Amino acid sequence: MLAFIARRILSGVVLVVAISVIAFLLLYAGGGDIARRLLGEDASAQTVAQKAHELGLDRPLFEQFGSWVSGVFHGDLGTSWFTSQPVGDAILSRLAVTLSLVFGATILIAVVSVVLGVLAATRGGWIDGLVQVISLIGTAIPGFLIALGLVVVFAINLGWFAPTGYVQFGDSPQGWIASVTLPVIALSLGGIAGVTQQIRGSMLDSLRQDYVRTLKSRGLSTRSVVLKHALRNAAGPALAVLGVHFVGLLGGAVIIEQIFAIPGVGQVAVTATSQGDIPLVMGLVIATGILVVLLNLIVDLAQGWLNPKVRLS
Repeated sequence: MLAFIARRILSGVVLVVAISVIAFLLLYAGGGDIARRLLGEDASAQTVAQKAHELGLDRPLFEQFGSWVSGVFHGDLGTSWFTSQPVGDAILSRLAVTLSLVFGATILIAVVSVVLGVLAATRGGWIDGLVQVISLIGTAIPGFLIALGLVVVFAINLGWFAPTGYVQFGDSPQGWIASVTLPVIALSLGGIAGVTQQIRGSMLDSLRQDYVRTLKSRGLSTRSVVLKHALRNAAGPALAVLGVHFVGLLGGAVIIEQIFAIPGVGQVAVTATSQGDIPLVMGLVIATGILVVLLNLIVDLAQGWLNPKVRLS
């Protein structure tokens, strides 16, 4: 098991390094005259050159990347070029907000998908047909349209929730729940559609296996066979799909946060990218990459626990 974990961690480190290099090159390739953008169009050429030298933009690209990597290893992600705020502080202050949405959506996807997928596979008939329709709708409609529809129906027409804004959990737990409910639902529907189909298909395959008939012949109840044995075998592929959706939720949160005016990482990412704030964007890349690696490690460990054969891969 230790070798299995070590391999996954090593592959995660390689992934983060590769993403960092590619992001750095792309940002500088499309960044344009960053010093001019910082100072404005009216700044003189001498002032712009001085600013570029101050930021180190006149150094070779390899040297700039090496300086940034050195700072990362010392726990310094740099300072935002536009706000002068430390990148670590700028990210951490917003990351908890985004993660509350993403983890909330992930939990909702997991719970609803298991219920719908198991019902569709075991009951069949009109229940299976209804699940297929729900999955089709969730896949076909973009998340931002779902978000706008939720705002119109539940916030504007019914007045059950505030249409925009975010309440810190420490300020009011009830207010926090109310402020994240609609965004979490909007983020979840597409994932519910995909994971439900995966669980349904995996459950159908598991229920056709010989061991299921053997367990039933020994007198085990259908409920016990489904929940304790078939569902465990079907959980491995579903976990992999859920992990992929988690990564997608990080990207989808950018749009959802804009619609609901939630002060998460999405707003920071959009602003920093449009301004060309390279230190802040690179900090976001590192933070996101580490999150993805940690999630993949958790998914791999869960799959290794469910299926020991995975540990050998």
